[in-house]
Amino acid sequence: MVYTDTRDKKVKVDFKTAVMSGMNAETGGLYIPVEYPRLDDSLLKRIPEPSFREVAFEMAKPYVQGEIPDGDLEFIIQDAYPFTSKVVPVDHTSYVLELFHGPTCAFKDFGARFMARVMSYFNRGADDNLHILVATSGDTGSAVGSAFHNVPGIDVTILYPDGKISPLQEKQLSTFDGNVRALKVKGNFDDCQKLVKTAFTDADLRAKFRLSSANSINISRLLPQSFYYMYSSLVVKNRIPQDSKIENPSIIVTVPSGNFGNLTSGLIAREMGAPIAGFIAATNANHTVPDWIDSGKYSARPSVATLSNAMDVGAPSNYERIASMYTLDQVRSFFAAYWTDDNGTLDAIRDCHEKTGYIVDPHGAVAWKAWNDIRRGAMQDLIDGKTMDASKPGLVNNIPEWGKSILDKTAVGILLETAHPAKFGATVQNAIGREPSMPDRLEKVMSLPDRAIPMKKDYASFKEWLVSNL
Repeated sequence: MVYTDTRDKKVKVDFKTAVMSGMNAETGGLYIPVEYPRLDDSLLKRIPEPSFREVAFEMAKPYVQGEIPDGDLEFIIQDAYPFTSKVVPVDHTSYVLELFHGPTCAFKDFGARFMARVMSYFNRGADDNLHILVATSGDTGSAVGSAFHNVPGIDVTILYPDGKISPLQEKQLSTFDGNVRALKVKGNFDDCQKLVKTAFTDADLRAKFRLSSANSINISRLLPQSFYYMYSSLVVKNRIPQDSKIENPSIIVTVPSGNFGNLTSGLIAREMGAPIAGFIAATNANHTVPDWIDSGKYSARPSVATLSNAMDVGAPSNYERIASMYTLDQVRSFFAAYWTDDNGTLDAIRDCHEKTGYIVDPHGAVAWKAWNDIRRGAMQDLIDGKTMDASKPGLVNNIPEWGKSILDKTAVGILLETAHPAKFGATVQNAIGREPSMPDRLEKVMSLPDRAIPMKKDYASFKEWLVSNL
């Protein structure tokens, strides 16, 4: 497979180069495949559907062809995924895709564990360490730290915004040792991400160290997240005839979105044949992409802090990938866009629990709010000609091609639950009056000592620390 650059289509590199460099240091662009091969119908139409690991293997094969033999790829998949995603029906047309069954209880485990094993595979025999720099607004850092902890030949530096993530999330980040360290930056996520991106384009720094990324800017984090979109959509497609008796349903995936890597992974799955009619891009008060879909003008901005902190991104990196894959008209044809505020998030946790008995975390709550409002009248209002005020919470002014399926009652939703609700116990308790039960793997981390290093948000201080410590 050949990979090109979102900023220069003349660039042509192999998978190893795209993975190990993270992004193109010369242009600042992100790597994307030049094509998205469709899976064979024998897999897509199989009843019962293939297992998650089989889906992962078949989807990964074309992207690593000629660089990772099938036997080695199969081992990587088996080793990365001793867990799977789970599809949970919560009403007759809604399914929650639970992505928190990995070691750090967040969806980032799916991408980070695959990426760590691929990087380790490519790093065999190297004379010097590969240094991973990663900015996190919540769960990315802990997933990456867990995936790379004690991996020979690889060091990891995690940057997170001091005081702007949940206490449990911070514990998961600040307690690593050995080859993984965390920096708590006096700023927001965008400041952390800017430090990382600036380091990648710093010729002097790259001359001293081999650097790579582990955010969704790295293609090896993005591709494996497409596995669970394919798998869940095949599961739901096969379940619908029994669960809701809907003929020819439109499967709509609602994605709580911040940096938009997760939704971009969904687009890759759709290109490869996943039976997904479209997506709802659901954000919190950081609604840069909904504004773009509404107005046609993309305007990055400083992020603001919300209850769904992993989505607090004002300048989403993967906007570049989406804009390079599709025109705005194409995006509008299969995207609905929606945003809510913290009050809406709390209302959604409460509403989902009261209606279904299911407890969502604040990020999954944004997805529930979007899906529920759209199917309960918001899409009808839009189709009837109502103009939405995109500066206020709700659906923005765009009717996707699948919009009529909402009115016809032929739409079925998959809602991504990206983190275990116990990671946000105080918020959940505020909404429903009690905290969710905490998995053992989260309880254990609370007793570990904090080792995070304070860091200013200016690049000179960050670079000085890197040069002194890597």
